[in-house]
Amino acid sequence: MPDLYDVAAIGNAIVDVIAPASDAFLAENRLDKGAMMLVDAAQSAALYGKMAKGIEASGGSAANTIAGLASFGGKGAFMGKVASDPLGETFARDMRAIGARFENAPLEGGPATAVSMINVTPDGQRTMCTFLGASVEFTDADVDVATVEAAKIVYLEGYLFDAEQARRAFAKAAALARGSGRTLALTLSDSFVVERHRDGLLGFIESQVGLLFANEAELLAMFQTDDFEEASEQLLRRCELAAVTRSEKGSVILSKGETLHIPAERVEKVVDTTGAGDQYAAGFMYGLSGGRSLADCGRLASLAAAEVISHYGPRPQVSLKDLAAAKGL
Repeated sequence: MPDLYDVAAIGNAIVDVIAPASDAFLAENRLDKGAMMLVDAAQSAALYGKMAKGIEASGGSAANTIAGLASFGGKGAFMGKVASDPLGETFARDMRAIGARFENAPLEGGPATAVSMINVTPDGQRTMCTFLGASVEFTDADVDVATVEAAKIVYLEGYLFDAEQARRAFAKAAALARGSGRTLALTLSDSFVVERHRDGLLGFIESQVGLLFANEAELLAMFQTDDFEEASEQLLRRCELAAVTRSEKGSVILSKGETLHIPAERVEKVVDTTGAGDQYAAGFMYGLSGGRSLADCGRLASLAAAEVISHYGPRPQVSLKDLAAAKGL
């Protein structure tokens, strides 16, 4: 099977509603700052009515990563589930407009397209309340065999571990990737996801994952420790390659042969951290799929993360390809 895609991603197809908020607003509405909380349709609608005026944009972690990959000039595909409704049509149109393959049939007669209400405090931290809607109706039948087998890297979103049938889709994608000699990548997504599914995630990482993305909080939650070095050592026993982000401290790339410390790209002002991890993964996998060194992969990743935290919204607003060229990458 020829390499048609640099990355094929599987994740929740979500439309983001992003608005500024105060810490007092979070407290009044009992929202855990910096976390992702699952809500039902009624709770989502009630919160939407209280939020400040914001922007609406197609999102979802893995879909944002594919958008970043496309901005670098990479070729991507996305698999996820939307409903046959206006938001679902918007999501599909947005994915295809960036040049990504998105061909999953919309859900008929079920829940609406997923929505994430994202409140951003003045320090740039995002607090998400997500109604998963149609996205959790994604099953192993929605995993396109030809797309997975034609991708250099198959990228899975940890948020999908919250749905049993989506975990079956993970298993199918992993088997296809392994059978076709592709790299299977996973992002842990959120420390609360790790806490809910620690044992299952550890088993999946050890048996299937070739490349893991996590932030420091997720890594520490995975191994139930406050010691970053200890958690890193435990991770390396289970995974050949990992990239762990540490906010302003930059990131650490862990591999069997070396450990690299990548400095954070300078940002004049952090506006909104939504999508930072997603874009970091985009830059890293763009580099890796192109045969770049791990150091260059880390630099591309940091560049993409810095661009997205400098504005509202989870996807690049300027060409990452041009930014990389200006940096000699």
